[in-house]
Amino acid sequence: MTLGAIRHDWVLAEVRNLLTMPFNDLIFQAQTVHRQHFDANQVQVSTLLSIKTGACPEDCKYCPQSGHYDTGLDKEKLLEVQKVLEEAKAAKEIGSTRFCMGAAWKHPTVKDMPYVLEMVKGVKALGLETCMTLGRLNQEQAMQLADAGLDYYNHNLDTSPDFYTNIITTRTYSERLQTLSYVREAGMKICSGGILGMGESLDDRANLLIQLANLPEHPESVPINNLVKVKGTPLENAEDVEPFDFIRMLAVARIMMPKSHVRLSAGREQMNEQMQSLAFLAGANSIFYGDRLLTTANPQAEKDRALFKKLGIKPEQRQDHADEVHQAAIEQAVLEQRQSSMFYDATKA
Repeated sequence: MTLGAIRHDWVLAEVRNLLTMPFNDLIFQAQTVHRQHFDANQVQVSTLLSIKTGACPEDCKYCPQSGHYDTGLDKEKLLEVQKVLEEAKAAKEIGSTRFCMGAAWKHPTVKDMPYVLEMVKGVKALGLETCMTLGRLNQEQAMQLADAGLDYYNHNLDTSPDFYTNIITTRTYSERLQTLSYVREAGMKICSGGILGMGESLDDRANLLIQLANLPEHPESVPINNLVKVKGTPLENAEDVEPFDFIRMLAVARIMMPKSHVRLSAGREQMNEQMQSLAFLAGANSIFYGDRLLTTANPQAEKDRALFKKLGIKPEQRQDHADEVHQAAIEQAVLEQRQSSMFYDATKA
């Protein structure tokens, strides 16, 4: 056995021990780490919009947008820039500080990139942080997105390297890692996490966290998703994750990546207030606001605000420019877009 293999086995054992230690002790450790690096009474709030829905060529077994499965999801073309900006403005009005845009692509095309870049510029002009998930990127695309002002790029590892081929065969694990490398080299922040409930083992969950924690820099945002089972996908009958095991995953992610925002992501619609409260106690400090999360339901913003009030939690604020500066930037961006070919009716394309 090589030295690297010995070290990995030791690390795996340590992470496995964290995932199985007495629950109260784990939560205490996670809270301690959380309070060392964050205000425990603040949660970062994002909104996610699907800018291109359905017919994705990837075969991710959890995804209703995959063209490989019949889930009843209508195929839609890329949204027009103005529609995206309207949605971003609405997100800001309900308290979001980051606007995330997701497209069901294997990778962005040369044809679509100009529209994507205009979306980034327009959302940025609204004073929001920007995030996108567009599939695999090459080095040039990563640089273009960074130059347009993209703050975050989401590209989840989904699961462990060993379990990965049970879930996806149309994109390799190394390709995912390469995209993350291009994103970091371009100067953008990384949003990367995984999904629980796909039939993975305890060691798979531990190895996912090890992969994320051993990136050259920890992801600034680590979404932990609870599988949303959609009829028509191969995982529609997957066994539910035990709620306390899900909370454990959040807590260990907090301990292993202390300065990252740990996001309570997909699957919140299935969680009651008590489970979500435990998630925040375990160190989760980021959520998505809004009625939908790409193509699946998400707790309404009003419910989130009510829970925040009960727990004494407030949305995390970000440093911002004066309103008049933003207004001038918005007006300039709109003027430039009207004078360009960036506006088009996506439903007729």
